[in-house]
Amino acid sequence: MSNDKTITRNNIPKNHPPVNPEKIGILLTNLGTPDHYSYWPMRRYLGEFLSDQRVVDYSPWIWQPLLQLIILTKRPFTSGAAYKSIWNHEQNESPLLTITKAQTEKIKEKMFDRYGDKVLVNFCMRYGNPSTKSVVKDLIKKGCRKILFFPLYPQYAGATSATANDALFRTLMTEKWQPDVRTISAYFSHPAYINALAKSVEKAYLKIPDRPDILVCSYHGVPKRYLMEGDPYHCQCQKTTRLLKERLGWEDTEIVTTFQSRFGPEEWLQPYTVKEVARLAQIGKKKLAVIAPAFSSDCIETLEEINEEIKESFEKAGGNQFTYIPCLNDDHDHIIALSKIIDDNLLGWV
Repeated sequence: MSNDKTITRNNIPKNHPPVNPEKIGILLTNLGTPDHYSYWPMRRYLGEFLSDQRVVDYSPWIWQPLLQLIILTKRPFTSGAAYKSIWNHEQNESPLLTITKAQTEKIKEKMFDRYGDKVLVNFCMRYGNPSTKSVVKDLIKKGCRKILFFPLYPQYAGATSATANDALFRTLMTEKWQPDVRTISAYFSHPAYINALAKSVEKAYLKIPDRPDILVCSYHGVPKRYLMEGDPYHCQCQKTTRLLKERLGWEDTEIVTTFQSRFGPEEWLQPYTVKEVARLAQIGKKKLAVIAPAFSSDCIETLEEINEEIKESFEKAGGNQFTYIPCLNDDHDHIIALSKIIDDNLLGWV
């Protein structure tokens, strides 16, 4: 606690605003989720997401009329149907929200065991609710004079990690008294993360009757132009696959990197997952496993796109055994890895 008597709880001048004990906030952040799969919640969510110039960097003069008048009149229906197919109806929320809550609770337990009530743990979403702004302001209100901000993206990309940080910084611009802030860097090569990935593959392979011919590491795609403009995402994805292969002790022929979720007309990072799985089936790789190392939680891109669209592409091309290996989610080894990363970044604060 500060030694400045003008702001300590026991020496507050009369009529001074309340002062809470100083704490450290740990704020996990993920991409986001619509509040529901019906039209208007989907439209609000997609409108916020697709209006982010980190995600779609075309001129707003060109993009916004197209988005508002055409895309957002149709896409909420198709995206809503996809969300409905994976929705957690019991809790009336998306799987991403359910999983992020579970991750937060388990990390909260770990942090309390280490640091007691000096540390507060919460989560926010870049798009949708709970918003970054609302949670940051709540942490500050509760006395957090230091905030450790943790984008749950193993690989850095401008359209994920950077825009999450942008939302944090924009919120801080409105604060009279800004807290100290640290942002956690991409952890694509962190040994604990690679180990957690490898263990998830090993556990999954033990349950598969016939060993897959190849493991497809499917990462979310971005336009190839981003790579040429300096975004490190492609290189970090390739390194994650290489480190995973080395940790598993596999040959190059047993694992491949691909990219999914292409959007728009321009060229994106290749090979495209949906096409590559079909090609693999056609050259005799009839037994396939797919993992999504860029996602910390299962979501629409994994539960619907991989498990339905990409699986269908593989089977139509002649594949006969398709296994999706779930994201690390709130798995024990994943929580250990995330907690280790948090501990490393708290050094000097606790």
